[in-house]
Amino acid sequence: MSSHFRFDPAGLVGVIVLAIWLHLFFGRGWFWRIGRADTDQDSKEELADWPSVTAIVPARNEAETIGRSIASLLRQDYPGTLSIVLVDDHSEDATASMAYQVAEENGATARTQIITAPQLAPDWTGKLWAMQAGIAAAEQGKSHFLWFTDADITHGPDTLRRLVTRAERNHLDLASLMVLLHATTIPERALIPPFLYFFLMLYPPQWIADADLRTAGAAGGCVLLKRDALERIGGLAAIRGEVIDDCALARAVKTSGGQVWMGLTRHSVSLREYKTFGEIRDLIARTAFTQLRYSSTLLLGTLVGMLVTYIAPVLLLFVHDATARVLGGAGWLLMTSSFAATVRFYRISIWWSLALPFAALFYTAATWISAVRYWNGRGGQWKGRAQARREA
Repeated sequence: MSSHFRFDPAGLVGVIVLAIWLHLFFGRGWFWRIGRADTDQDSKEELADWPSVTAIVPARNEAETIGRSIASLLRQDYPGTLSIVLVDDHSEDATASMAYQVAEENGATARTQIITAPQLAPDWTGKLWAMQAGIAAAEQGKSHFLWFTDADITHGPDTLRRLVTRAERNHLDLASLMVLLHATTIPERALIPPFLYFFLMLYPPQWIADADLRTAGAAGGCVLLKRDALERIGGLAAIRGEVIDDCALARAVKTSGGQVWMGLTRHSVSLREYKTFGEIRDLIARTAFTQLRYSSTLLLGTLVGMLVTYIAPVLLLFVHDATARVLGGAGWLLMTSSFAATVRFYRISIWWSLALPFAALFYTAATWISAVRYWNGRGGQWKGRAQARREA
């Protein structure tokens, strides 16, 4: 008696693809539903007592953007006390003088400190060391909150008010905003919305805010942190060697029993432009292998997983087996429709939703490059520093 059963690998791949996308679509904290994390519609509330805040701005060779960044901090519509500490991390341009000029023009030199970071200490990454210098300079004021913000970001005038209101109302120890990244050039439109999409997939905001889950994440360009929470984790020294410092800080705060939260905004905007694909490749490669804990096993698994998740659904549309085509098409539909929400958030053509498989290939290649750079002793490249050096 002969058997007519024939194993079809394409069908099996189709089942795997659809299972993956059903999980991502329905089972990963609805990460793709951007509207749930969009804070721009938050209503304005008044607090009986507005806590004091010190904004700490680490800056290295940011003369092009620092003026606009500091000006946006000085123009915050915040009823409480706000002071600013700019930490010049050994810039080779006019970063410090530009910042002082803006403070002087705004009549704010009394509440703006401009200091130079000490020489980089062993085992510290550059940004965290500069942030530590800013904390030390802010010690006299003993502000209730520390607001860490990057030197290439401009904030809407109500950003701090909304952050503090949310933190006080929801008893948050750390509140963070993912600012709007540029999506103007062709490379940006193709690759920046996927950057946000992949980040939210790794760190779903709903899971970050859930005290019963271990997931913790933050966007380092805008982090509001209670001073008490910083002291409870042992200060920045507890994460001093971390390359992905924002998420490490959120994890330390949450592990210590603190409440963390992350949202999205269009009112705070990154001034950094990415005019070439190479610039975005370097952005990804700086931390991709760090995210994988420098593990070759996780690297291999990630490369295979990216191909199965994002490339296989497209390839299955062209196979002979009808069932495999249907399964692949269903996976492709879930992928594209979930990504469309991020594309709409950036207010670019919805047709860019179809570019996610290309972006996934690009990110896969950049992840491999990240590993190669680490193995060659050039990991975590930023501002001329290799911050993820391979141990001997």
